[in-house]
Amino acid sequence: MHATEFPRKAKTAPQAALIVLHGAERHLKSAAIGILQRELFGSSGNDSLGLVRFSGRDLEFKTVRDELQQVSMFSDRKIVLVEEADEFVTEYRAQLENYADKPNRRALLVLDMKSWRKNTRLAKKVDAGGLEIECTELEGVRLTSWLIQRAREEYDKQLSPESAALMAQLAGTSMGLLEQELGKLAAYVGERVQINPEDVQKLVGGWKGETTWAMIDAIRDGKPGVALNCLSKLLYAGEPAPKILGGINFVFRKLATAVELSRETGAIQPALRQAGVFPRDVAPAEKYLRRIQRQRAEAILETLVRVDSNLKGRSRLPEQLQLEQLILWLCGSPIEMG
Repeated sequence: MHATEFPRKAKTAPQAALIVLHGAERHLKSAAIGILQRELFGSSGNDSLGLVRFSGRDLEFKTVRDELQQVSMFSDRKIVLVEEADEFVTEYRAQLENYADKPNRRALLVLDMKSWRKNTRLAKKVDAGGLEIECTELEGVRLTSWLIQRAREEYDKQLSPESAALMAQLAGTSMGLLEQELGKLAAYVGERVQINPEDVQKLVGGWKGETTWAMIDAIRDGKPGVALNCLSKLLYAGEPAPKILGGINFVFRKLATAVELSRETGAIQPALRQAGVFPRDVAPAEKYLRRIQRQRAEAILETLVRVDSNLKGRSRLPEQLQLEQLILWLCGSPIEMG
């Protein structure tokens, strides 16, 4: 199961003898350990009650086995956690398979690993008598659904799908960082239940987020020099080109949708509102679309898709040049997109 599902299935943890946490998302692994402590000991997960940690590097199986056999007189259960356990598992796979057959039911062995091969004998034994928990980043709908769920369960807040998607665009997919940003947003809105996109735009992403919005506003307002300067700052700071394009997509895909919606009626403002453009941005967006004219406006979506494909390897042009061309094209400059 994925770690985001574990809280709802944590009642099965006390029956397990061996648990594998695998993946690179450290935040999810820490959360899973905290859940195990609460289920087994009733502790908050913020202390070391019943938890013994080992580093898997240069660790002997005998040390772990002996620890698993020794249970404190003050508790009838314990958790033995082996961190960075990939080399440990490789070296002592046979011993771990034997232990999985006859574990000490008063102790829980947790292996913290980067990767986990699911077709091994050990993996099959874990499936039979333990738990395998995937601690990897989520993407797309799975990520936004998790953010919405966390906002509701942890902070009693309503986070719309649009707000969740914007958080991912601005802060990335690190779930630990997103959890921090969610906490900041919950504190920022105070008694208000709804966290809206304007809140996210104002609070998430730090100076990079602010620079991204400044770039997008400059494109919309026909200031290519300002927009290109913002792009240079973002790239110089190490912001990935696909993430920068993601910010542009978030705004200009809505404008493209509004253009399609307005085909029959010709009324831009209602279409912009229906497409989900922020209320304060409706008038500037209408002015932008009228400035670049319908032929170019109707080509926005196709152009964004093409640039996304080019950044993924379809084009050999440098990423910066591809984004610069896109910015100039969106600004209305007479430039041919490759």
